[in-house]
Amino acid sequence: MSTEDNHRFVSRITRDTLAIILAGGQGSRLKELTSWRAKPSVPFGGKFRIIDFPLSNCVNSGIRRIAVATQYKSHSLIRHIQQGWGHFRGEFGEFVELMPAQQRIKENWYLGTADAIYQNLDIIRAHNPEYILVLAGDHIYKMDYGAMLAKHVENEADLTVGCFEVPLEEAKAFGVMEIDKNNRVVEFAEKPEHPKHVPGDPDCAMASMGIYIFNRAFLFEQLIRDADEPDSSRDFGKDIIPHVVEKYRAYAYAFNNKEEQSQTYWRDVGTIDAFWKANQELIGVSPELNLYDDVWPIWTYQEQLPPAKFVFDDDDRRGMAVDSMVSGGCIISGAKVSHSLLFSNVRVNSYSLIENSVILPDVNIGQNCTIINAVIDKGTQIPEGTKIGVNPSEDKKHYRVTEKGIVLVTSDMIGPKQHTIR
Repeated sequence: MSTEDNHRFVSRITRDTLAIILAGGQGSRLKELTSWRAKPSVPFGGKFRIIDFPLSNCVNSGIRRIAVATQYKSHSLIRHIQQGWGHFRGEFGEFVELMPAQQRIKENWYLGTADAIYQNLDIIRAHNPEYILVLAGDHIYKMDYGAMLAKHVENEADLTVGCFEVPLEEAKAFGVMEIDKNNRVVEFAEKPEHPKHVPGDPDCAMASMGIYIFNRAFLFEQLIRDADEPDSSRDFGKDIIPHVVEKYRAYAYAFNNKEEQSQTYWRDVGTIDAFWKANQELIGVSPELNLYDDVWPIWTYQEQLPPAKFVFDDDDRRGMAVDSMVSGGCIISGAKVSHSLLFSNVRVNSYSLIENSVILPDVNIGQNCTIINAVIDKGTQIPEGTKIGVNPSEDKKHYRVTEKGIVLVTSDMIGPKQHTIR
């Protein structure tokens, strides 16, 4: 098949695909970062939100029929999608559609990942897709879903699972699969206590990315069957996938197969430490995740903001940022920022030092502050003279300190609860 013919082949498949992004998760491991927002709505990378990455992957892959299932504290997520993803043209059959939990079938909210789709079967039927691409809304990565869809069709698969090699000690947090020489999945275990390693590599396991491709009729059949099982937890990883692997044609698609897929960055930013580290990685000279990529851009809603500004140039009061990323609307006023990532509309006042930190939007840092190894949540007002990341025992009295020493600070920790949209 020529390159042009193959491109047309993939284009036909992507046009016949409905992507469903599961974005209703609470993300409890992110602690106070998800007190007022769903995990997919958490800001990431200076100006994005986590949900922008699977949405951008869909658009860049040629998939322009997308549904987003929401549930937990979804207002900021819904608002972001309406503001940043409302440009699709309905007359061309393209859309980003919200599917909030609304008790369409029973008097229950979404009971699990599988139930979130089961409760919307009537909506999915109306769109009449040939293939259904199920995505998690809370991972950071770039991926061409078209290549995975083409492999699904080539294998005549009932189910294809996107997978990624992870260190064996980390595999307990994922669905782990065994595959044969043809990439057919022969066993699947959700978050096993003793994960099995990849043949020939005792240090790695093959983990599910939470990316699934189903043929439409087959998915409907499995969801209806699962809904009739009284003991099911209504979850893809715990219930649907193991059953399919045992009885039907399930294949693995290796995301880090360099013969077919050159983009292999994937991060589960499900903990404060992982979130801090993934943002810090972006600051490097040649980060694995290239946000300056014109070929595979990440799209988002972006406020119209003035450029970042750095003011004062005295020896003891110099506005500067070194080895850092600073977003629009920021003002560094006689302060030093080192190896840090500042989101939009952050103000750092005179004589303050920010080091190895991630500062989310609309934060104001008073004069004479020191902030090291920290994540500061959106809208937090840091009082003059505050020291964070300097004295661990003092930090633990007021803030959340992770096992690796990262300090999470939210506005609720500094003042009264504001109950504001995040």
